[in-house]
Amino acid sequence: MYRPTYKTAASYATPEAPRTRRRRRPAANAVAALLTLVLLPVTVDRLVTARVESRTAKAFQEGMDTPARPEVHVRGFPVLTQVASGTLRRVDITAHDIPADGSARPLPLSELDLRLDGLTTSDDDSEARARSAEATARLTYRDVSDALGLEVSQGTGPGRISADVLLPLGGGRISVTTTVSAVSGNRIAFDDFQVEGGALPALGRAVLDQVFAQPIQLRNLPDGLSLRSVTTTATGLDARFTGRSVTFRPDEASSNQDL
Repeated sequence: MYRPTYKTAASYATPEAPRTRRRRRPAANAVAALLTLVLLPVTVDRLVTARVESRTAKAFQEGMDTPARPEVHVRGFPVLTQVASGTLRRVDITAHDIPADGSARPLPLSELDLRLDGLTTSDDDSEARARSAEATARLTYRDVSDALGLEVSQGTGPGRISADVLLPLGGGRISVTTTVSAVSGNRIAFDDFQVEGGALPALGRAVLDQVFAQPIQLRNLPDGLSLRSVTTTATGLDARFTGRSVTFRPDEASSNQDL
């Protein structure tokens, strides 16, 4: 006896159509190529910038004998073309704890901010020269006190510092204020003494003349920087410099301290 057979639903399923592979759009390829053209020069430029900043920081540290490498930033983009031309448009340097050895009254710089415009280097890297430069050196009251041999602090008026002076022969102690100013030769001078609460005795004048008669010279600075002004702050003195054709010789910086 014949019995018909029936196929299950699975037997009648339509075979799955092969998946079509999507092709990448030409527009996507163009965008990727464009990004490569844009990002590759930027990446190369940043690598060159990092190398220049690292070499400059190392040379400055070795020349100025600082305990840590300074912060160096080469400004402007692209830097690669500046390097190729031999002149960097602007370089900013911030260094800390610059010593001032080789002086009878050494006054170290707790911080030095330099802005160098039009910086070029010699072929053998023994000299760097900036077309123009601006700088601010910060001097702590503790270092100023050590250089003078008495304790000083910020005075009551602008541009003035206060000092406690111990008089000889049991003359007691007096507090005086004096102005600070910039004089030629990158020196800080003191003048216009005023005694707080009275007149300046003869013994006090002799002590002040001995301590403040000679200005303090700032050392270990690039050649060509000239001191323009000195201002007082809550923590110390700010000395501002400008200069043209400012030269820095890393190999000679340490020996120049003794001149």
